[in-house]
Amino acid sequence: MLPLAVRRRRFTDEPYLPVSRFFRDWLGEPLWSPEERGMYPVDIREEEGTLYVDAEMPGFNRDEIDVSIDNGMLTICAERKPVEPKGTQHLNERRYTRYERSFTLPVPVDEGKIEARLEEGILHLRLPQTEESKPRHIAVK
Repeated sequence: MLPLAVRRRRFTDEPYLPVSRFFRDWLGEPLWSPEERGMYPVDIREEEGTLYVDAEMPGFNRDEIDVSIDNGMLTICAERKPVEPKGTQHLNERRYTRYERSFTLPVPVDEGKIEARLEEGILHLRLPQTEESKPRHIAVK
């Protein structure tokens, strides 16, 4: 059993936890999955004048993903259409899914040199910075 302070903190962090647990137990599944809340994990890092974005895109194909950049705002969208069932359907958990995340980039990037690839359910973006935004060494005379 957890100490009372820990239990109290968890309850205030997620006030609907008892209700969620009730429905999860009753339905036999989580009430809201991370995917339904649009919370696929994304990592953004900067290395030697290049931004790297790794975004989990489980179950999406290349043609279902759209990446755009406009005025320093990176937007990743994905949409999976429902599949028409054939035969007798006994269970239907795979539904229409739409996912969208936007990020303000910390530095200007060269939009003509952006690279994107989808590998094992992870979207990898390589966004080189513009030459003007890269730090420069200034010689003191």
